[in-house]
Amino acid sequence: MSDSGGFRENIQAYIAREALPVEKFGHQPRLYELTRQVGANLNYDDDVVFAAAWLHDLGVFTGHRPEDLAALAVWDNVAYAMDRAPSILRELEFPEEKIGAVVEAIRTHQPGADPTTLEGIILRDADLLEQLGAIGILRTVCKIGRDTRFPTFTAAVDSLRKAVTQLPGRLQLETSIALGRPKIELLESFLKRIDQEAKDNLH
Repeated sequence: MSDSGGFRENIQAYIAREALPVEKFGHQPRLYELTRQVGANLNYDDDVVFAAAWLHDLGVFTGHRPEDLAALAVWDNVAYAMDRAPSILRELEFPEEKIGAVVEAIRTHQPGADPTTLEGIILRDADLLEQLGAIGILRTVCKIGRDTRFPTFTAAVDSLRKAVTQLPGRLQLETSIALGRPKIELLESFLKRIDQEAKDNLH
């Protein structure tokens, strides 16, 4: 793990300042730790994955995303992060020759993307895993009532059902698939309990 210039600490400090609402900060260190697990025994550039994991969600932070609801509805947070990442990384003393690879990993981190590099695959698989299990539940339910996508419990549960149905099949690496199994089981169990307890009255 190389960091002769101290850029890892610089990147972490930058995101600690910018990640708003405050609970969004936790996603970055958790995601990076997942990339370490996903990428175990693989030959990849950890500097690239580190930077991409910490910067990929820049465009969803308050102060970076639009406040106007109409503008937010069509906001491309990935394009924003790709556009901002190079100048931020240069300012934070990240190796210039690796910046392009970071941008490419950010470009392909979402579920519907098709990563072109091993670093991109690792980041995307880890990001998919963050949307499953107990963490996936927490990240969704904390948005109920303050995110336009989740005005109700039903909307949040529908999102979790979609995640457990669609995301596991998009995991690419064997390590990711293995890490996903207990997360999927927990999420499926949670959704069954929701059905049993709420019946038709979730709202």
